[in-house]
Amino acid sequence: MNSNQKTIIFDLDGTLIDSSTSILDSFKSAFLSCGITPIKALNSDIIGPPLMEILSLLSGSSNKNTLTSLANEFKSHYDSSGYKKTIVFPGVYEMLSDLNNAGFRLYIATNKRIYPTQKIIDLLKWNNLFKGIYALDSVFPYVASKGQLLNKIIENNNLIKENVIYIGDRKDDKNASVESSLDFLLVTWGYLENIEIFHDIEQIDTPHQLLNKFLVKK
Repeated sequence: MNSNQKTIIFDLDGTLIDSSTSILDSFKSAFLSCGITPIKALNSDIIGPPLMEILSLLSGSSNKNTLTSLANEFKSHYDSSGYKKTIVFPGVYEMLSDLNNAGFRLYIATNKRIYPTQKIIDLLKWNNLFKGIYALDSVFPYVASKGQLLNKIIENNNLIKENVIYIGDRKDDKNASVESSLDFLLVTWGYLENIEIFHDIEQIDTPHQLLNKFLVKK
């Protein structure tokens, strides 16, 4: 991290919010409604990739009609009531507020669809904290990966990559930072799968520690 990195792009699920209960409840409802039994356990390990990718993994199916039915049921449940069970990780709001007040430009890049993402941001009253909220389906032309989404954020906001850092909690986030050539910080309070695979990456254990890292005087 360098002293010019005044723009921070955050992953959402597992980094700023714990949406595991709400997401897993909606997956359970979708599979019950479609009369399909998941082939994998419904736990936080599955959270992170795009919706259709998760549904294919859980169902063991690549059938378009099956996945579309599951997706529609998931969206119906999550978008109407499931998202309301979103929990903010302790210390995250204070961290975001202090970074914003200190003049940092904050963005969100998420695999979650933009519709429920914005409903969550509205629910938490976080709109004033971020310069932009980005999801895979919120940009045109559409992008296929979070790495491409990060590049789109850079392009749309005329940012200098050397002055931007991306923060997430999973291997997919690290891969996205590599794809987009951005510096990366790993937070360990989210859905981290296996911390040992990140032995060569700087790790942050609490929002307070992250705040101090950015606010330390150079």
